Formats: sequence, C-alpha cells, structure tokens
Amino acid sequence: MSSVDVLLGLQWGDEGKGKIVDVLSPTYHMIARFQGGPNAGHTLEFEGKKYVLNTIPSGVFNPNTLNLIGNGVVIDPVIFKREIDNLKTNGYDPIATHKLVISKKAHLILPTHRLLDAASESKMGNSKIGSTLKGIGPTYQDKIGRSGLRVGDTMLPDFKERYDKLIAKHLETLSHYNIDIDYKEYEAQWFEGIELLKAMKQVDAEHLVNQYLKENKKVLAEGAQGTLLDIDFGSYPYVTSSNTTSAGACTGLGAAPNKLGSIIGIFKAYCTRVGGGPFPTELDNEVGEELRRIGHEFGATTGRPRRCGWIDLPALKYAIMLNGVTELVMTKADVLSGFEKIYACTHYIYNGETIDYMPFDILSVTATPVYKEIDGWKEDLTQIHEINEIPEKLMAYIKYLEKELGVPVKYLSVGPDRKQTLILS
Repeated sequence: MSSVDVLLGLQWGDEGKGKIVDVLSPTYHMIARFQGGPNAGHTLEFEGKKYVLNTIPSGVFNPNTLNLIGNGVVIDPVIFKREIDNLKTNGYDPIATHKLVISKKAHLILPTHRLLDAASESKMGNSKIGSTLKGIGPTYQDKIGRSGLRVGDTMLPDFKERYDKLIAKHLETLSHYNIDIDYKEYEAQWFEGIELLKAMKQVDAEHLVNQYLKENKKVLAEGAQGTLLDIDFGSYPYVTSSNTTSAGACTGLGAAPNKLGSIIGIFKAYCTRVGGGPFPTELDNEVGEELRRIGHEFGATTGRPRRCGWIDLPALKYAIMLNGVTELVMTKADVLSGFEKIYACTHYIYNGETIDYMPFDILSVTATPVYKEIDGWKEDLTQIHEINEIPEKLMAYIKYLEKELGVPVKYLSVGPDRKQTLILS
C-alpha cells in the first residue's frame, strides 16, 4: 500500500508551495488540496506564462495527474468558476478532461459570508486580523456550528431552501452592523458557479484517496497558507481558520495518520508575512524594502505588500516539530544574492531570558531576535542548473540550516519558473 506525502509551508505562507507541487506532480497520481479557501494564491510560472490558482490544486497542468479538492477546503463558486474560465482561456480544461474532482463534503462560501467577514474586520478597528475578506472565517464558523452548506448539498431538491435559510440567518446578524448588505449581484454569479459545481464530478473523497493508496498509487497532499497561521498552533488570533499542519491533511482528506509518508516542508531563505500579527524578525527599514522589491513580495491573491525579515530558526524548528518534517525545500535563495551579510535569528530574548523555541505568547510579550551573521553571496542564481554551480557561500548557508534544523534540504528554488529548481539530495 502506498502513502500520502504532504507538502506544506513552514512559515506564514507564501513560501512557494504551488511551484514545488507543479514540479513534483509528474511523479504523483493524485494531487489533493486539503484545507483553506480562495484566500490562498499559488503562483506557477512556465513557458513564459504566469498562473495564479486559488482553489484548484497545483498539479492541474500535468495531464496525467488527478487533482482533488478535499473536504477540508471551503469553496467560493464565483472564484472557482473564474479559475476554471481562466484555465480554459489558456488551453486547460480540467473538468472536461476529468482531471479535477471535488469532495461532496467541502463547504460552500455564501455571498453573505463575505459580508460577515468584512463586518467582523470593520468592528475590530486597529486590531484587525488582516483577513482577505473572502468569507473564509465565517464559512468555517458555520461548518463548526453545524449550519453550513456542502458541495454535495447542491444536488438535493431542497438546496435552494437550505440556502435561503442560511442567508436569512446571516442577514439577521448583519442587521446589527452599519455596512452595505447588497449582495444580489454577487449572488447571481454565485448560482452560475453552483451550476458548474453540479456539472463536475463530485466524489466521496475519503474513499477515493484510500482506494488510490490500496492500488499503490502515489498521492501528494497540498497545503495552503503556512504552519504559523494554523488555527491551533499559529500566532493566534492572527491566524487562518483551518489546520495548516500535516495533521490537517488527515482530517482534510480522510487519510489515517498511519497513511502519511514523507512530509515536505517549504521555507523561504528569509521570511515574510502578510497582514497583522507578530513577526519577530521583521525589518521595517530599507533592508526590508529591498527584500520586498527584489522578491516581488506582494500577495498573489490580494496584491498586498508582504512584510519582510530575516529567517527565524526558532519558528522553523517549531514548524518542523509540529509537522514531523522529513525533508525541506528552500525557496527564493536568488533574492538574497548581492547582500554582503545575511542574518539568521537563532534565539529570542523573552521576558529577560534567552530561549530557542517559540513560546505561547509573542503578541503581548515581545520576542526580541538574537542574530547570527552569515556571509552572503553575490552570484546570480537564476541561471544555474547544476548543483556544482551553487556558490560556496550559499552552500555553506544551506549546510548551516540543515545542521540547525536537523532535516536535509532536498530542493532549492532559484527563481519562479518550474525549471529553476535544483534537487540537492
């Protein structure tokens, strides 16, 4: 029997998961997205074109791979239809080719979920979470509150009645906020998206995944966001609304824990964060601006500028521990080319003590980073294709990280294109 490998982010998201899934997809029979919603944006580049996926798994461009949207994902039919239409425009139709299926148990984002999201953020004022306002949080709230609608419900004869009932509940809540609650135009697009969902193959995903494993077929679970945004283990309350860790792959796909195989963790050679919340190594200066400029650090979905800083080893060790990471991928090493010195946070000074782990609270209590200075490299990495072309100082940085983290770096990304990926071991 085969196992489910998991690929996920080890920082605050935006680590380059989509690109690596695309690179690895030819070696898997199924790519399965297991959590999150269209607040995630996975950017892929190849053959001179750039693609941004919000809900659809990043194996969609490999003609021999089945792509599954799992039960742990929340779906906005409007955004989903837009994704499909964009793929069709570029010559890809995963529904017509039967290369994209969706779990009947995945929950639906309603038009009023978006309004509830906006109302909640507005009420918080300066304490905003930094939501993308896509309705993700309120959808998961309804899921946990046992009042949500699922993809499989679209096939029931009383679906519209169920929809109207939940909309009425949302409108009652929204009546207490001073916001514009006009959603009818979006609703019309929403039902167009529902018709698309009804036309595609809806599956009992947990059975499908386990059938693949019984047939010794390889499955890769694709995560969204990053470990430090996990609802339980992230920098709460500045987190997403789902479990972004490897445990989330079990509940988001219906795979038992003993069915998990390799856990592939992705991290940037530095660190970024979008939205509010603590960020110990943030560089609110010209160096941070330079990292943002060189790395094109703007959200794939929202366009928001990302906060930039040096790599945070206590946070990375924490993420590796939580996920049981077995191999690492380092991305955006090319962005650091030209920096004479780079820095790695090795410890925090926290409540007067020096610690090397991520504590419970780094929001109300400041975790001041302690840095190790590391020699930078000047070589342009974007044109290298062989391991022996990697600059000596970059290789020294990689070896240092492997020693500190206790996990091998297997892949190195030196640019956004799928070809700009080196296998190190």
